Amino acid sequence: MSHAAEMDYPEHEKTYALFLTLFKWGTVAVVGILLGMMVGLVIGGGILASVLVFLLTIAIGYFALR
Repeated sequence: MSHAAEMDYPEHEKTYALFLTLFKWGTVAVVGILLGMMVGLVIGGGILASVLVFLLTIAIGYFALR
């Protein structure tokens, strides 16, 4: 009869926490990029407005995800 190897649960939990953090911040970054592109390309706000919208999205995400 074979038994499975012992699991390192603290390491699994740290890896999962890192995955969730990267997923949340990746989502915020993609939303920021898309909003910046919308302002710069669709609305015609220019590069400066696009960058400001991106930074504003990142700032809102930072405070929302704390």
